[in-house]
Amino acid sequence: MEFGLLSLLPPVIAIVLALITRNVIPALFAGVWLGATMMYGWNPFMGLYASFSDFIIPSVGDPWSATVLIYCGLFGVLIAFLQKTGGAHAIANAISNRVKTARGTQGSTMLFGLIIFFDDYFNALTVGSVMRSVTDKMRVSREKLAYVIDSTSAPISLLGPVSTWVVFVMGLIGAQYTELGITESEYMTYIFTIPFNFYSILALILVAIIIFTRWDFGPMAEAEYRARKTGKLLRDDAEPPSDDEMLDVEIAEGYTPKMRNMIVPLVVLIVMIPPLFLWTGGYPEQDFVTAFGEADGATSILIAAFVAGVVAMLMGMQQNLYSFKEAMSLIVSGFRSMVLVYIILALAWSIGSVTTELGTAEYIVHFAEQTTSPAAIPVLLFFIGAIVAFTTGSSYGTFAIMIPIAMPLAVSMDISMYLAIAAVFSGGIFGDHCSPISDTTILSSAGSSCDHVDHVNTQIPYAVTAGISGVAAFFTAGLTDSAVVAIIIGAVVLIILTYILNKVWGKPTPKEYEVSVR
Repeated sequence: MEFGLLSLLPPVIAIVLALITRNVIPALFAGVWLGATMMYGWNPFMGLYASFSDFIIPSVGDPWSATVLIYCGLFGVLIAFLQKTGGAHAIANAISNRVKTARGTQGSTMLFGLIIFFDDYFNALTVGSVMRSVTDKMRVSREKLAYVIDSTSAPISLLGPVSTWVVFVMGLIGAQYTELGITESEYMTYIFTIPFNFYSILALILVAIIIFTRWDFGPMAEAEYRARKTGKLLRDDAEPPSDDEMLDVEIAEGYTPKMRNMIVPLVVLIVMIPPLFLWTGGYPEQDFVTAFGEADGATSILIAAFVAGVVAMLMGMQQNLYSFKEAMSLIVSGFRSMVLVYIILALAWSIGSVTTELGTAEYIVHFAEQTTSPAAIPVLLFFIGAIVAFTTGSSYGTFAIMIPIAMPLAVSMDISMYLAIAAVFSGGIFGDHCSPISDTTILSSAGSSCDHVDHVNTQIPYAVTAGISGVAAFFTAGLTDSAVVAIIIGAVVLIILTYILNKVWGKPTPKEYEVSVR
């Protein structure tokens, strides 16, 4: 049955409902149900039955999908143990003991955020709660602390080699490869998107520029001037989140955290992945490159995460931080923390199957071929992803909606698959940075104990500056297909914009307020 224009209804309804309800789960389910209803002669009851029998249950029951769900849970377990053993606190303390200026403190906060690349939630809460006392002593405004945390945590989660975000997007990419009949490794595809993830890269560059040149502008310049000159870390009448509301890191009383509690499990995780890729890809029977390309990425990461979690658990038990029984409770808590990811993934796989059956991708591809230049497609994907993420506050939901559209489009229009996927990633993170209802934005406010409205107001001008530079980079990449040239163009635009905005919208802080005030 040919649905033509009507094939757009399920994803469009999913996007519209996500915007209205600010919740991606009912939106995705509605899209699945509507698509199933269309396929069964517009019978809503048969559509409800088919939603589960034809799409949701097969999506979850597939062995590859089950592998993805399990390794997501294992990442949750690993993070639970890393929280409990407090290695992040030890690393932060070692960093903070070496800084004597406000600029050095901000740079150390950024460095610490880059180190915790494996989960944005853990990053925002840990970096904020640990570094807050250090930045307070240096009279760094809470708004600046929240900005450094927020603009580091999400971007680095999609620029690192492995993270909770990586396992999520691998699930989306792998599902589309199955639909498209492509056998390429979903993990290697993710790795190749990294150089094209322009907004994430430029956002990190902007954080570094702002810290080391002190080119603050907009409301952030006012906040920094207030904090340095008066010592007021928050504006008058600000309402920071209560510390009691935070999921802060729990460390046993009287225990001195050790850096090895975080370093060793992460080293185990990262070091195990390459040999597992080679082994599951048939090395040494296959040559090195072929083995990596044909590796079972999901199973490889699952095993690496399992072993890293066991190592983290045993290290905590050896230091008497918890008993075996308490360790088992932490494992359950870790899996439970990923329930939202499970639900979104299952529904994302399902709506992807629905749109394939309806021919949605084919219709969009045909329309784009007739109306849009291939060079403009990455910019278009970036803008749409940003709008969805801003209005829903969910990068995960944005990826779930947009990846099934972007990948078939890239195949049909002969656009770089990596560029198309990265455009969705960048748009999702950009919209997330601007959105007041974003979970990572909220957690960054909580972690830094900053008034949430103040955090949003001070961060948006910086996010938009990086976003404009990202548009320039994506348009350049669409024309040249070169990540290097695009990054250079984007960075030049970023530096020029930041300099101009500092000159016309800045409020320089006297240098005498930049030194230690301990």
